[in-house]
Amino acid sequence: MTRRQPPERRHRWIQAAAAALLLAGCASGPPVPDWQLTARSALEQSVAAYLRGDSRVAQQDFDRARGEIARTGRADLLARAELLRCAARVASLVFDPCEGLAPLRPDMAAPEQAYARYLSGTLAPEQAGLLPAAQRAVAALITTGTTRGDDAAAALRQIADPVSRLVGAGALMQAGRASPAVIALAVDTAADQGWRRPLLAWLGVQLRRAEQAGDSDSAERLRRRVSRIQSP
Repeated sequence: MTRRQPPERRHRWIQAAAAALLLAGCASGPPVPDWQLTARSALEQSVAAYLRGDSRVAQQDFDRARGEIARTGRADLLARAELLRCAARVASLVFDPCEGLAPLRPDMAAPEQAYARYLSGTLAPEQAGLLPAAQRAVAALITTGTTRGDDAAAALRQIADPVSRLVGAGALMQAGRASPAVIALAVDTAADQGWRRPLLAWLGVQLRRAEQAGDSDSAERLRRRVSRIQSP
């Protein structure tokens, strides 16, 4: 099991990402505009709601954040907000196209382009260095085609932030390189944080593999765990 983080640190990645997206000022600088504060808070709440499985609240908060950012007309900030939402989906094994990026792509800079391709499973090897630092080791393993299960799991364990770790695990799954060790680490990470959506997704992967292997005992144990999560 991964070590459980104290409550005040669980959403640090979400908070840091939202702050970076919106270029929030420091205490010694000029006052932060209201739109930044509102958008940052709404993005944090949207991602947290999505991971715990509350789609309605997640969409409402994201729409509020996007509306605030849109007032600036800045395509780069809109793209980063969309990427934050898409990263949470990849962490939960939702590999649908990041449709909100489509009208923004002509104005996206190289780092945003690289991250979008990473999330979609189309990253080129030379783009790995443009990714957030936490994702580079996993991306390098995927793009060089040398990923072994032990290497991938070890790379994920080096990622301290749980959301970033799950994003990396999702990228490995999309590339067809998620070993049992990677899947188990993703399950433990989601469970430790109480993130219902990614936990059910990764348990579903374990269940399908157990069924395909004819491991009825493991499959039944996993079904009981899924049932407990889904119960009111």
